[in-house]
Amino acid sequence: MDLDPIPWRPTRYPGVSIHFYASDRRSGRALALIRMEPGCGYPEHRHRGEEHVLVLQGGYRDDSGTHLAGQFVIHEDRSVHEPIAVDGPGAVPCVLLALAHEGVVLASQE
Repeated sequence: MDLDPIPWRPTRYPGVSIHFYASDRRSGRALALIRMEPGCGYPEHRHRGEEHVLVLQGGYRDDSGTHLAGQFVIHEDRSVHEPIAVDGPGAVPCVLLALAHEGVVLASQE
């Protein structure tokens, strides 16, 4: 999969970029590609509704374990986690295709 042509948008979190395919601010539903450079991650957040994630490249770890390329992960409604891209020798950016059904709330905003 060639990810170079994706028009990544940087986020306020170091090493994390995003590309939205669809989003609805009212409901929080979003379909997006998320890229996290090795060792970088998204802050702790709680899911409002399920989130379905397909790991396309690299991998990430959180409280539930390590999720690698090719794995499909479901984060249940109200689950909390802090994903961090796998780092170390030979690590590549973690790229996820994520469908957030009702969005997320950052722990710092609760």
